[in-house]
Amino acid sequence: MVTVTDFHEGGCLCGAVRYRVVGEPLRASVCSCTACQRRTGSAFGFGAYFKAEQVTLRGELNAYEHHSDESGRWLRFEFCPACGTQLTWTLEAMPGMRGVGVGTFDDPKWIRPRRFSWLRSAHTWVEPPEGVEAVQTGTLPPPTRP
Repeated sequence: MVTVTDFHEGGCLCGAVRYRVVGEPLRASVCSCTACQRRTGSAFGFGAYFKAEQVTLRGELNAYEHHSDESGRWLRFEFCPACGTQLTWTLEAMPGMRGVGVGTFDDPKWIRPRRFSWLRSAHTWVEPPEGVEAVQTGTLPPPTRP
């Protein structure tokens, strides 16, 4: 049974796209890879990862597919066509999952990072909080390609 506290909502800057997530994320990661730095225009990206069925979207999204320099895997970034806010993404490495940009939640403070990845690409002042897993590269298994 879902209660009022079991869901969180968010959306883009202009309000044309809204979403709701139900339940807790399976993963909450800060990523300092150079692709996340570029896609966010910041020092890192902070994503919460949910099963696809936990996320409901309202409004139209455009997508851009990027292929990782390291693994060759695709990442499909989804954004509002009106204001350009990147809201969600899917990853080849995490089938059935959807990442949500933590900063796009109406109240983003409900999620705490559990992992900091790609620290080898991080700005020198980025330091993971005490007790949070920290890795120099990614934490997903390598791709299996024929």
